[in-house]
Amino acid sequence: MVSPTPTYRVKRRRLDLSPPPHLNDLADELLFLILDRAAAHDPRALKSFSLVSRACHAAESRHRRVLRPFRPDLLPAALARYPAISRLDLSLCPRLPDAALAALPAAPSVSAVDLSRSRGFGASGLAALVAACPNLTDLDLSNGLDLGDAAAAEVAKARRLQRLSLSRCKRITDMGLGCIAVGCPDLRELSLKWCIGVTHLGLDLLALKCNKLNILDLSYTMIVKKCFPAIMKLQNLQVLLLVGCNGIDDDALTSLDQECSKSLQVTPSMSSSFEMIHKLQTLKLDGCQFMDDGLKSIGKSCVSLRELSLSKCSGVTDTDLSFVVPRLKKLLKLDVTCCRKITDVSLAAITTSCPSLISLRMESCSLVSSKGLQLIGRRCTHLEELDLTDTDLDDEGLKALSGCSKLSSLKIGICLRITDEGLRHVSKSCPDLRDIDLYRSGAISDEGITHIAQGCPMLESINLSYCTKLTDCSLRSLSKCIKLNTLEIRGCPMINLSYCSVTDIGLISLSSICGLQNMTIVHLAGVTPNGLIAALMVCGLRKVKLHEAFKSMVPSHMLKVVEARGCLFQWINKPYQVAVEPCDVWKQQSQDLLVQ
Repeated sequence: MVSPTPTYRVKRRRLDLSPPPHLNDLADELLFLILDRAAAHDPRALKSFSLVSRACHAAESRHRRVLRPFRPDLLPAALARYPAISRLDLSLCPRLPDAALAALPAAPSVSAVDLSRSRGFGASGLAALVAACPNLTDLDLSNGLDLGDAAAAEVAKARRLQRLSLSRCKRITDMGLGCIAVGCPDLRELSLKWCIGVTHLGLDLLALKCNKLNILDLSYTMIVKKCFPAIMKLQNLQVLLLVGCNGIDDDALTSLDQECSKSLQVTPSMSSSFEMIHKLQTLKLDGCQFMDDGLKSIGKSCVSLRELSLSKCSGVTDTDLSFVVPRLKKLLKLDVTCCRKITDVSLAAITTSCPSLISLRMESCSLVSSKGLQLIGRRCTHLEELDLTDTDLDDEGLKALSGCSKLSSLKIGICLRITDEGLRHVSKSCPDLRDIDLYRSGAISDEGITHIAQGCPMLESINLSYCTKLTDCSLRSLSKCIKLNTLEIRGCPMINLSYCSVTDIGLISLSSICGLQNMTIVHLAGVTPNGLIAALMVCGLRKVKLHEAFKSMVPSHMLKVVEARGCLFQWINKPYQVAVEPCDVWKQQSQDLLVQ
């Protein structure tokens, strides 16, 4: 008799039908970390995330810390939408009346406000702002040409203020500065640049009340030697900026105590005074004329320098630099722009003595050879900023930069020997590049720009002005750089947005660059009204300059739609101009600098 085969019952696993963890179950720290990474990859991701559900909408509201509105009338709703905002940037609102600031709701979380490019507000608006933001510690009022002592008195009510910028507030006098000094005793940083109404009387009260001050900018003010006793009372002062102070001379500087400042930025020649301030860390002598052994005396006294700027200094030679640089062991930043007497000898001394440099500017150093420039990439591998504009740089020099993997800013305009091959080397070795200047690099074509667009995903700014071989293909490549916010393409016959024949295809390709803010379109041949409207509707532009001819071609209701989204149109009736020769361009730029 055969025994029956035993049967085994297979246990089935029960499916877990319980709902997945809800978004609200995640800790804010973890959720905010996810949102930070998403925003780093694509800034538009946060908006998409907030539209998924109510929970996502609420999470994105709690996550945002910086608010940059384009229209002042949206401020109340925006602050209600984002209750955790800590920084309010109103610099993109060109017109900000007092009524808009008066309508602000209470915002205790806001600690920093930027009004550096806004106009239309006065003392009453600032009073409302200070009342709405009781925890304000950082306020930027730069370029407030209409702000006077009454406005300064309202600012003084922000008792917790630590950083204040009043640059170009030319109507503020000692009375306004005195109110700020009394009302804001915790100030750590103050900029009075171009405040021509401030004298030693205001500085005396400032030094008496604001003894915690670390940074003081007095550039382009009317201060004279009698102001220095007050400055010397600031025991915690670390940075003193005196650019363009014509009333300051060598005798005034010798009154500075060696403990008064760790950083000094001045323009007159003063080499004999540096013996009193041997702890100097930052020294900018742009435009000075060195006589005899003036530069050598700096090398003997200022051995703690971390930043040295000799831009456009006449008299700087190989002998001087070769003596100074080996003594500056801590040097991190060096600027020798337009020092036209230095050669490969100086560059060899710089790269040998300062391998830890993070910034090197050598624009228009015409006597340095291409072989000398190759030393930069081989020895200074920590560079983050490099300016070789108008030098003898070639593709081999760019290939040598493969060792500078940390490079984020590269300026190689007017380097006529570089080609697409050189840009290919840059794209492979510099993935963190954010800013590149190729101004008047005539041998560059679409292939080189494609290399940069594909190999440098972090690119934010690129200058392609007068690169005459470029076409719309370059625009299509750059449209994939989602972080690009500055694109300069003047004088490119095929893709320039002024005086060119850019087509609708190239213009619409720009719509993928979400960071673009301004655009100028004058004297076009290949753009139709339909192409223009399509680009304007897709791009998030905030300011557009157009020729008046387009005004009658584009439907008025379409223009109103774009304006309602925060775009400001400026209509230009400008006659056609013939392309300017390079020599005339440089002459015009020099005149512009003199006017500024």
